[in-house]
Amino acid sequence: MTAAETMLRPITPPGGVVHTVDPGPELKRGAWPNFIAMLASNFRGIFTFLVTRLLGPAALGVFSVAWATTDLVSKIGIFGLDDTVITFIARAETSGDRARSRALFRLAVFLGVAQCTVLAAFSIALVRLLGHRFGLDPEMADALSVMFCGMPVIALYRINTAVSRGMKVMRHDIFSRGMTETIVTTVAFLIALQLGLRKFGPEIAVIVGMGASGIVALSLAASLFRRAGAHAAGFSYAAESRRLLTYAAPISAYDLLNSIIVRLDVVMLGCFVGRAPGVTLITLGIYAAAVEVAGGLRKINQAFNPIFAPVVAGLTVDGDQEHAALAFSRVSQWMLWILLPLVAVMSLAGSWILTLYGPAFAQGGLWLGIIALACATNAFVSLAEVVIMVQKPRLNLLNSIITCVAALTANLWLIQRFGVTGAAFGILLPYVLQGILRYRALRMVFRWRNPWGDIGHPLLAATIAGIPAIVCRMMIDSAAGQVISALAFLVIYGGAWLHYRRTHRARILI
Repeated sequence: MTAAETMLRPITPPGGVVHTVDPGPELKRGAWPNFIAMLASNFRGIFTFLVTRLLGPAALGVFSVAWATTDLVSKIGIFGLDDTVITFIARAETSGDRARSRALFRLAVFLGVAQCTVLAAFSIALVRLLGHRFGLDPEMADALSVMFCGMPVIALYRINTAVSRGMKVMRHDIFSRGMTETIVTTVAFLIALQLGLRKFGPEIAVIVGMGASGIVALSLAASLFRRAGAHAAGFSYAAESRRLLTYAAPISAYDLLNSIIVRLDVVMLGCFVGRAPGVTLITLGIYAAAVEVAGGLRKINQAFNPIFAPVVAGLTVDGDQEHAALAFSRVSQWMLWILLPLVAVMSLAGSWILTLYGPAFAQGGLWLGIIALACATNAFVSLAEVVIMVQKPRLNLLNSIITCVAALTANLWLIQRFGVTGAAFGILLPYVLQGILRYRALRMVFRWRNPWGDIGHPLLAATIAGIPAIVCRMMIDSAAGQVISALAFLVIYGGAWLHYRRTHRARILI
C-alpha cells in the first residue's frame, strides 16, 4: 500500500480524534501560492545583477557582508516570534477563536518591531564606537551602520507574513515580498544611483524595499481579522507576552544559530579579506554571486514549510503522529523532485551561469556547485526542523548548537587554509551533520519508522540522469559542454518524472 493510500485510512490518535481527510490536497493548495511567491522573490537576483554590473564585484562583496550581518542580528530582535506566532495562531484557529488570533497578531507585531528598533540603535552605536578597535574596515563599518537601520522593517515583514501563514493564507507573500519588495528594491537602487548615492545605494534600496514589503504584509495580515470579535475572552497581553516569549526562547536560539550557519561563510570571508589565500574583495564578490544563485535553492522550502507547519501543528495537537509522518514523507518527495535537477544544473554548468554577471565570475563555478549542494541539503532537512519545532523546540536548539559549533570550526580551519573554496566546504559539512541529527530525532524521539520513505524515486531518477550528463561534461570541455550536459540531465530526469507520475496514478486507481 502506498503512502498516498495509507493517508486516507481513518486513524484514531491518543487524543481520540479521528482524522479521515487526506492532508495532501491541503498541502498542495498551500504550496502552490508559496511556490509562486518563491519564484517571484528570486527576481531579486535582478538587483544583485545590477549591483554587480553597475558597481562591480567589490561593492557586491561589501553589501553582501552588511546584509548577512544585519539579517543575522535581526534574528535576535525578532526573537523567534515569526515562527512562534504561526503555531499559536494555528492552534487558536483550530479552536475557532478568531478574536484570540487577532490579539496574538497585534501583540507579536508590536513586540518584534519594538525589540528590533532598540537593537538597531544599540548595534549602530556599537559599530561606530568600537568598530575601529576590532580592525573593522571603515567602508564595511559605514555599510553596516546604514544597513542596521532596516532591522525594524525586516521584523515588520517577517512577523506579518508569519501571521498570514498561521491563518493558512499563503498567497500574501506573493504580493508583499514576491512583487513589492522585488520591484521597489530595484527601482530604489536605480533612483539612489541617479541621486549620486553610489556608496550606500544597495543598502538604501534594500531598506526601502523591505519597508514597502512590510507595510503590504501588515495590511494583508490585518485584512484577515476584520470580522473577528471585539475582544478575546480572558486574553491578557502581559500574560500572553510571557507565553509567547517563553515558547519563542528556544526557537529564537536555534533560529539564530541556524542563521549563523547560513550566513557564516560570507561573514567570515569578510573577516579574512587579505588574510587568507585568494580572499579579496573581488573574490568575495564572486563568492557572494554564487551564494545568491545557489541561495534560491533554500527558498524551495518556502513553498512547503509555511503550509506544512500549521498542518503538522493541527495533526500533532491531537497526537496524530502517523498522519504527520506520512505528510512529511510526501512533502519531502515533492521537494526532492524540484531540488535535484536544480543542483545538477548548477553543478554541471556553474561557470557558464556565473558568466552572466561578467567574465571574471567564471572562476566561481566550483564554488557554485558546492554551495548548491549545501543549500539543497539545508532546504530538504528543514522539513524535519518544522516537525521538531511544533513538538519539541528545545531539541532543535540542541541540534543547532552542535551544528553551529561544527560550522564555526570547519569555516575557521578551512578558510585559513583553502580560502574561498574552504568557505564553500565549510558550509556543506555542517548541513550534512544537521540532516543526520534531525533524522535521528525523527526516528528515536517521534518513533517515525521511515519518515523519508518516498524519496527513493527522485534519487533513482537523478542517478540515472546523472551518468550520461557527467560523461558529456567530461568529454566536452567548454561552455557548450556545460550546457549540453545540463540539458541531457534535464531531459532524462524529466522523462523519469513523467514515468513515475503515470505509474503512481495507475497504482492508486488499482
